[in-house]
Amino acid sequence: MKVLIINGSPNVNGNTFVGAKIISNVLKEHNIDSEIYSLGNKVFKPCTACRACFKNKDFKCVIHDDLNDLIEKCLVFDGLVLGSPIHFADVSGLIKNALDRLFYVSAANNNIFYHKVGAAYTVVRRSGGIAGFHTLNNYLMYAEMFIAGSSYWNVVHGQKPEEAYADKEGVQTLETLADNLAYLLKIIDTSTIEEPKRRPKVGTNFVREDLLTD
Repeated sequence: MKVLIINGSPNVNGNTFVGAKIISNVLKEHNIDSEIYSLGNKVFKPCTACRACFKNKDFKCVIHDDLNDLIEKCLVFDGLVLGSPIHFADVSGLIKNALDRLFYVSAANNNIFYHKVGAAYTVVRRSGGIAGFHTLNNYLMYAEMFIAGSSYWNVVHGQKPEEAYADKEGVQTLETLADNLAYLLKIIDTSTIEEPKRRPKVGTNFVREDLLTD
């Protein structure tokens, strides 16, 4: 089993990376491999809603930057952890660009995240962590992933590099998150219960065509 931990900070060695290392170290204790994938040294342009991924269905985005490398990694993982610093009370623009396109390509290709295990955490100087935490969880829930929880909301405090280690409750929260993530992965891996039949996805538009005018 392997977990991909996305560090969504422009600072590849900041406190979001500290959070990723805490989770990675605990997963290792459970004999689960992990990889930390930092977005800060890569380029992710915003989604243009061109829907080419729905036409091509080739597990790729037609925009030429680093996203397709990330997609390839996501095809072989069993668990996904999303981590982001908080910028203006929400996630970084960097991770938002990456996730918008990553989960759009996933939706175009029969949902590559279906029934895999997910988790999220945010890192703040002072506040805004819960809003960003909800943002990250929205991706996981939309993709029908099983979300691991912890003993508190997964928000860690720290501004200067490695200050997050001083947030003892935050560290313990991430360690517990990693324990629960490992446990859930092992349950799914050993389960003999047949998965439910997937229902066709239904899309609706609440704009009434009979009210449209030229």
